Amino acid sequence: MKKILAALAAVFMLTGCTPQEVSDTDFLLNTVSTITVYNMNGKKAQEIIDECFSLCRDYENMLSKTIKTSDVSRINSSGGKAVEVNSETAELINLAVNYSRLSNGKFDITVNSAAELWDFTGENPHIPTDSEIDEALEKINYKNINVEGNTVFLNGNGTSIDLGGIAKGYIGDRARDFPMENGVEKAIINLGGNILVITPEGDKKGATIGIQEPFAQQGKLLGTVNIKNGTVVTSGIYERYFEENGKIYHHILDTSTARPVENDLYSVTIIAENSADADALSTACFALGIDEGMKLIESLDNTEAVFVTKDLECIASSGAQSKCGFKRSE
Repeated sequence: MKKILAALAAVFMLTGCTPQEVSDTDFLLNTVSTITVYNMNGKKAQEIIDECFSLCRDYENMLSKTIKTSDVSRINSSGGKAVEVNSETAELINLAVNYSRLSNGKFDITVNSAAELWDFTGENPHIPTDSEIDEALEKINYKNINVEGNTVFLNGNGTSIDLGGIAKGYIGDRARDFPMENGVEKAIINLGGNILVITPEGDKKGATIGIQEPFAQQGKLLGTVNIKNGTVVTSGIYERYFEENGKIYHHILDTSTARPVENDLYSVTIIAENSADADALSTACFALGIDEGMKLIESLDNTEAVFVTKDLECIASSGAQSKCGFKRSE
């Protein structure tokens, strides 16, 4: 019997109630997204929220592999020919390749060939055959990606890309920039678990972000972190998976096997300044595992992490408590 489930990576709570707030929710980036603006005239706040949602859709139309006119779709359907893309697309692909290098290929946007086989986002996810896996593996190699200015082309027979592991974070960063450029001093942007917080200078409370207990009822927390200006992103095996014959098959794929990563982790939460970085790192660190993943986090500035094991143990990076106020729930 096959069971298909999905869950949001995290929930948030704002510390301290603010009487003047405007909040709106929309469905975009294939998820429920909410933007809340505080301490601003209601009409102006709503206009900014509407513009943010519109901005997110513009980027989705540019970066989604499922939209035929997007830059990514044009790259994938080009047969290896050079494709001129928007500067933002080239910038994001370069960032993705950088994280591939940093993680020794554990984060790799060319894993798309394997992800399409498993079809985790479709109506009928399934276990591919060994021959399908072997064929997909030949197409996974971030070194097949070439970016020259705003031109992108792919080497290799059938290599394709999917920016899903980093695009939502990048879009979140752009959605955060817009209100800050338009006078917003306090806001929370939640793009289906990619959470970004804006707080004014001198704000001592910030926002408390909850780390979801894997496979538990939505809102049951394992712990919390506190941030003022920054982002929290979680990747975990409970976010998108199917169960077959008593075994869970999740969407975070090992680029060396084209199969779901097998380790002792349920999830990884990254606390950082930029959501695109946190997006890529949450996937990379999950695939690397606790030891190598923690080494990577400790080598980076202004970046912390909480690894959640299958025993529900929370293993935090050295600055997670002192810099981010990480607390384990009672």
